[in-house]
Amino acid sequence: QTPLKLAIALEQNGINIIGTSPESIDLAEDRERFRDLVLKLKLKQPKNGIARSEVEALKIAGKTGYPIVVRPSYVLGGRAMEIVYSETALKKYIKEAVQVSPNHPVLIDEFLKDAKEIDVDAISDGKTVVIGGILEHIEEAGVHSGDSAMVLPPFSVKSKILKEIKRQTKELALALNVKGLVNIQFAVKENDVYLIEVNPRASRTIPFISKAIGVPLANLGTKIMLGKSLKDLGFTKEIVPKHYSVKESVFPFVRFSGVDSLLGPEMKSTGEVMGIDDDFNMAFSKSQFAAGNNLPLSGTAFISIKDDDKNDIILEISKRLYELGFKLICTRGTSNFLAENGIENKKVNKVAEGRPDITDYLKNGDVQIVINTTFGEKEVAQSFSIRRTALMHNVPYFTTIAGAKAGVGAIEVLTNQGLNVKAIQDYKFV
Repeated sequence: QTPLKLAIALEQNGINIIGTSPESIDLAEDRERFRDLVLKLKLKQPKNGIARSEVEALKIAGKTGYPIVVRPSYVLGGRAMEIVYSETALKKYIKEAVQVSPNHPVLIDEFLKDAKEIDVDAISDGKTVVIGGILEHIEEAGVHSGDSAMVLPPFSVKSKILKEIKRQTKELALALNVKGLVNIQFAVKENDVYLIEVNPRASRTIPFISKAIGVPLANLGTKIMLGKSLKDLGFTKEIVPKHYSVKESVFPFVRFSGVDSLLGPEMKSTGEVMGIDDDFNMAFSKSQFAAGNNLPLSGTAFISIKDDDKNDIILEISKRLYELGFKLICTRGTSNFLAENGIENKKVNKVAEGRPDITDYLKNGDVQIVINTTFGEKEVAQSFSIRRTALMHNVPYFTTIAGAKAGVGAIEVLTNQGLNVKAIQDYKFV
C-alpha cells in the first residue's frame, strides 16, 4: 500500500515506475474516479459514498441504510474500519476513530448481510489476463480478507457465478491497464455479483495461491512489470487444482487482555497457515490443527445463535454433532428452536441470567466447542465474555454459521477416517 501512495509523487519527481502506471493506480484507489469506471463497465457495487464531514457522513448513511461499513481512505489492513449499526455509533466513530475532513474523507458502504466474499488474484500483461486463483471466503462478507478462512478452488459457488467473476476480473484488469499482479474482491449475494474493491498490486494471498497451484506468481508478475508477456512466460491458462487448499489465519488474541476475538472488517491476524487435501473437510481440519485450533472428537457443544441463523443449516449442524455423540447445551432461544425441531439439548443461562452461566461451564472444562453467532452493537457486547472465556480456556469456537459447518465437517472426517498427511510436493498441480 505504501508504494501505491508514493507512486504519483515519485513519477512527478522523475522516477520511472515499472508495471502498472501511477495513473492506473490512482484510478483504482480514488473512490470517485473508480465509481465512474464501474458505472462505465456496467458492474454492480454496494451503495456507497464519500464523506468529508460529519454532516455528509450522516446524510450518506441515511440514504444507504444501517448497518454500514465505514473506513478512512487509502489504508491497509482495514485500519479503523468498522461495521456501524446506528447514527449514534456513526457520530462516535467520527469523533473517536477518524478525523474526517476534506483532505481525509471517510468511505461509507452498504453492508451486504449474509453475502459470500470472493478474492481473485490475477496477472495481466496489458493485453492478456490470466486468473491466478479464486478464493472463496468461508466466513460471510464483513470479515477482513486477511482474517477470513479461505479455500481454493471455491467449493460452494455456482459455476455461472464463477464465470461472471472471471469475466469481470479480466474486464477490470484490462480497463485499468494492469501490468503485473492485481487483486479484486467481490461479494456474492443470492445470484448477484458485487464489486468491493480492486487493488492494482500483489496481495497477501499471492504466496498462498502460488503454493496451491504450483506457480511462482510474484516471480511472473515481476517479469511482466519488466516487459515480458504472459505468452513469453508460458502462463496463459488458469490452473484449477484437483485438491483443496485452505488458508486459516492465526491470531494473537490470547496475549492481549480485553480484546474481542469477534472478526470484522479491521484486520487482526498476525499470520496464516495452510491445509491441503483432496477432500475439503480434511483440508479444513488440517488448517485448524496448524492454526492451533484442536477440534474435539467428543464432549459437549455450546450453541447460541442469532435469530437470523435459526434455519435448516443450524439444524443440520446440530443434528450432525448430536449423531457424533456430542451433548448439546444452548441458551433459551436456541434451545427452544432445536427442541421444537426434535433435537435433544439442555438449556444453560446467558451471562446476565444468573449462575451457573455458560462462562462457568467453559471455565470448568465442561464445553469442548462453541458455536456463537451474533449481530448488532448490543448483542456483540453482551456475548463478549463467552468468546473471551472460550479463548482463554483454549476451546475452539465459531462465530459464523459457515465456519461452524466447515468445523463440523472436519470433525466428522477426523472421526471417520483419522488424519492423513502427505508432502505438498506429492500433490499434482495440473
